[in-house]
Amino acid sequence: MEVSVKRRMLWIGAAALPLNNLTRVEAIKLRPERHLVGFLMGLALVAAVYSVTDWTLVLVLLLVLAGFFVAALIKPERPALVVETAGGSLVLVTLPSVDELRSIAGRIVHAIDHPEAEFTAYVNQLNNYNGPVFNQSGGQNTGIRL
Repeated sequence: MEVSVKRRMLWIGAAALPLNNLTRVEAIKLRPERHLVGFLMGLALVAAVYSVTDWTLVLVLLLVLAGFFVAALIKPERPALVVETAGGSLVLVTLPSVDELRSIAGRIVHAIDHPEAEFTAYVNQLNNYNGPVFNQSGGQNTGIRL
């Protein structure tokens, strides 16, 4: 995916954002959702199954539930570059290194302050369970698949 500033526009993949419309550019680490409520609901489901069946199914369900809970606990934080617009749209770019994202954020802020500045940065796409995507929210946006 390409992140670039050309002619006062920030391009992230195929999305074009006017530089004068940006309200936030920040490199952060996104914490994964731990879903404690989901775990507790899973325990309630296991208790309900226990009331109508034998130990074998309950043991299998407990092992599956424990596996999901442990996987959620050990899932690492993901570095992300957050670009937010005055209209409430939000674009996220992920890379393995938060330092690279901070560098790109600094270059975007520099381009906002210096109209003559242009730059291009190529970032590797991370494939998650949705495929190579960047997330955009706000209004009726549901995301753009690259």
